[in-house]
Amino acid sequence: MEQFTIFWFRRDLRLDDNAGLFHALNSAHKVLPIFIFDPKILEKLANKNDARLSMIHTALVNISDAMKKNGCNLGMYHGKPEAVFEQITKKYSISKVITNRDYEPYAQDRDRRIEDLLSSKGIAFETYKDQVIFEKAEVVKDDGTPYRVYTPFSRKWLAKMNVEGIPEFPSENYLEELAPVIQPQLTLNEIGFELSSIQYPDFEFNEEIIANYEATRNFPALDQTSRTGSHLRFGTLSVRKMAIASNNDENNTFLKELIWREFFMQILWHFPHSATTCFKPQYENIDWRNNEEEFEKWCTGTTGYPFIDAGMRELNATGFMHNRVRMLVGSFLCKHLLIDWRWGEAYFAEKLLDYEMSSNVGNWQWVAGCGVDAAPYFRIFNPIEQIKKFDKQLEYIEKWVPDFQELTYPQPIVDHKFARERCLTTYKSALNRI
Repeated sequence: MEQFTIFWFRRDLRLDDNAGLFHALNSAHKVLPIFIFDPKILEKLANKNDARLSMIHTALVNISDAMKKNGCNLGMYHGKPEAVFEQITKKYSISKVITNRDYEPYAQDRDRRIEDLLSSKGIAFETYKDQVIFEKAEVVKDDGTPYRVYTPFSRKWLAKMNVEGIPEFPSENYLEELAPVIQPQLTLNEIGFELSSIQYPDFEFNEEIIANYEATRNFPALDQTSRTGSHLRFGTLSVRKMAIASNNDENNTFLKELIWREFFMQILWHFPHSATTCFKPQYENIDWRNNEEEFEKWCTGTTGYPFIDAGMRELNATGFMHNRVRMLVGSFLCKHLLIDWRWGEAYFAEKLLDYEMSSNVGNWQWVAGCGVDAAPYFRIFNPIEQIKKFDKQLEYIEKWVPDFQELTYPQPIVDHKFARERCLTTYKSALNRI
């Protein structure tokens, strides 16, 4: 009976420069490519027309179509991963399963279970690094402990990259090693979802945006961000190619954004508890107000602060929010309204097309002051002054809050000066209880 290697697509939805796929295609056997729609993950999606699932499905269809000239297609399965592998291993003789590593807590637990299952059947389970340049403990202090501050981490990261270089895995050159086997296909409807009306941003590498990133990235009206976040999240874009393209002597501001992403990833890997609890435990003492009515106004962009409302309305309409504005709306929720950062993190997790647990948790803890390398708790952004700095002509606000000068526009939900003093008092009280 002919033996096969399985390649399991996950957060690497592309055929080019795919490390795990490259190794699978260079194994001793023809490759059966698969993707599993995991109910454990799907049940967390509140909307049946979640745009992220639409993006995933579109990417899978594109991969499958590209494989057809090799007489193959991408097998799509819906079920618990253990059950899917039981099904596949009964139908085919499998020598090994290859996939790319995922570092989130659920993914690590899932992969341990799959490895045990396959081992019981005499099937090897191999994983490769693909969604990051450096993983786990590859960038640590000289004493082997993890970095908790971004700047020294980034210096070590850059030095290591410059010494070791960035490997390439031209998986697209070996597609003839795909098994000429037709496998099951699934529509969105068959897994209980619908096509979203929100469009994912197409990606075209724009050298001008990268070159001018330092000068333009803080001004939301310019729309000069790369929109790569969602593509890196699902692996429709190679992080190695992005790092190579953005690594130059004149400007590495964009490259440093990629390093921030990996900084937060290694924090989550070393400190998995930080997914749900404050990295600095003393901040668990904060007496959050958690006013549900005020939270709803924040969610719907009706706080009476135009810059805050513009960001939330952009998020709700498009699944995207400019990075500068994310910082502002996050700080406003935690410090002006004294609402637990976990409420905001969960809302972003539901809405953001580029949601990635490590970055989302890391950035929310940063604005709340309770994470690694965090903004000091007494740093409280003035939402009016921020307009003068980053949207002076009101172009961004006028686009998303056209009613901000109308009589119907709400009054500010809270006075800035009052909110600032309340926040400082509350935080000081919490930290003095240690």
